[in-house]
Formats: sequence, structure tokens, C-alpha cells
Amino acid sequence: MRRRTLLSLASATALGGALAACGPAVTGKDSDDGSGAESGTGTVRVGHVPSSLFAPLYVADAMGYFEEAGITVELTPLKSGQDGIPMLSNDQLDVMIAGFSAGMFNALDQGLAFKIVGSMGISPGDPENSPTALEVSQELIDDGSVTTVADLEGHKIGVAGGPGATGGYLLAAMLEEGGLTLNDVEVSNLSTPDQEPAIANGSVAAATPSAPFSSAMEEAGVASPLAVPKQGTTGTGVLYSETFVGGELAQGFFTALAKGSQELLSDGTQTDEVYQILADTLGQELEVLKSAPMYSYLPDLAPQPDQLEAMQAVWIEAEQITYTEPIDVAGIVDASFAENSAG
Repeated sequence: MRRRTLLSLASATALGGALAACGPAVTGKDSDDGSGAESGTGTVRVGHVPSSLFAPLYVADAMGYFEEAGITVELTPLKSGQDGIPMLSNDQLDVMIAGFSAGMFNALDQGLAFKIVGSMGISPGDPENSPTALEVSQELIDDGSVTTVADLEGHKIGVAGGPGATGGYLLAAMLEEGGLTLNDVEVSNLSTPDQEPAIANGSVAAATPSAPFSSAMEEAGVASPLAVPKQGTTGTGVLYSETFVGGELAQGFFTALAKGSQELLSDGTQTDEVYQILADTLGQELEVLKSAPMYSYLPDLAPQPDQLEAMQAVWIEAEQITYTEPIDVAGIVDASFAENSAG
């Protein structure tokens, strides 16, 4: 399988900072219509949150699948999916691959236009090998204060991005095991690296770190997992701008992305080549990547409207969404690219 040089994380971060500061993304397009999608240059501007969670993107790029489709991918790193929503809606990005949020739904309700066309990482639901877990203070477990998820009622829980972020939805999915909702706990916006010290010093009773931070907590004796998202849970995906949806490169991009997904093994243990691609792209240690559990991916990366409906319901109940009547998910999802990716 062919490999080509990927954008390093350092240079990608510098590019993202420049784009955020200067406005419209630089596409290298020849036309003046404001859209790299229809200029014929083959450039697709992709906003992403640098993470192994979005492995299909990096694998498809490294293995030359975009290049084979006549596409040059221009990666723009984002701090969060919410940061990319205005860029996507204003045609500064063609594609965004990131986590969903309550802010995304609020943007749709306020008239910003984009389509959800695919899924990304899906929880395997394996308590022994989950990339995300509800980690509870070992001290609270040892003294018997918390023995079940239901015992977390009223406690403070650290979540990267807070209750309206992807992590908030994953927390809600895990709290459901104990009959709780986000309203039954106090959610603290806490970055993943800060979650272990916060549990250790008692600032929070629990947190929802991703691997390898979750396993590091356990190895340090700071916390133990009490729950994981059930199989099929997902809070991330692929979004197209309204302009790009009808562009000539939209299907080719998605088909190449799905090919990247098909290179990933469903049990979460990947080939040495995939691990090396992720290490090279993300600047992470190879052994750390190999030891961390990974999400699974659908071979066609089909969007998951049932999960979007569940997210919307969770965030409406938690008052993270500014409206009360749910948006019809069917109107914001376009599954045709996934359906045509095998053709």
C-alpha cells in the first residue's frame, strides 16, 4: 500500500492558527467563486480535531486514497468541532470531521446550513477494552461511597468541553446505566489531561477520559472504571458544507474516506502500518497508541441518525440546547454518500 508524507502536527497547528486569524481558508483554487469544491483544482479543505478517533481520515490520506481520487486534502486542525461550525457554514471549510455538540444543534436552529454525511468512531461497548470510560475516584470506591453509577448522584464529574460537548453525551449514555441524567450530577468542564489530578485532589469524584489517559489513571491507582458507553454509541462524524454537498468532489472524498475506514480492523487492534500512520500524523508515541483501546468504524461510515436524535434529546433535557421542539434529524442527514461509497 502506498504511503506519502502527511502534514505534521506542528505544521498543521501553525496552519490552523493562521487560518483562524486570517479568515477564509487558503485553498489554492483557481476560480474566484469562493469554493474549492467546484474550482476543479481537486482541493478539499478539511477541518479536524487531531485525534486517533479520526483514524480513517489519516489512513486514507497516507495510503493515497484521496490522491487516487484526484483530491488534494488540506487539513486544518481545530480545537473542537464547535469551532469549525462557523467556518463550515461560511464556506471556509468544505468538510469537518469532529465531535458533535449542543452548539451544533443550536447553530442549525439559528439557520446555519451544513449536512451530516457520515459517522466516525463507534463505541465497542467492551468494559475491558473501551476507549472511553467513566473513571471514579479510587478513594470513593474503596470507602464504599460509590459502588454503582447511581451513587454518583449529586457528585461533580469532569468532562472535556462540559455537558454540551461530545463528552457530555457520552457521560449521559453511561449515567443512564444508573438511572441518572446530566441533571443529576454536576458536570465540570475539565480538559482530559487535567482530569487525573482533579480526581486525585478530590476536586471531582469522577471523569470521562479517553485512552490512554483512562488507563494511566487506573495504573496510578487514582481511579477505576465504573461504566463505559454501550456498543453503538457515537458522538462524532463527518459534516459537509452546503456548497460542498453538491460539488463534484463530494462523493470521491467520501469514498476515499470510507476506504481508509476499511483498512481499520473492527476489534480495535490495528496493523503496524496503521499505528505508524497515526504516530506520524499526530506526533504520538507508537507504543502509547498500541496500548490504547480504539473505537470501531463502519466500513461505509454511514451516519447514525438514531444517535443524533438521542444527543438532541439529552441536550434538550439538560438545557444545553436553546430550543425545546427537536429538529427533524432527517433534514440534516444525507446518507447518500455512504450508500454510494461501495459503488
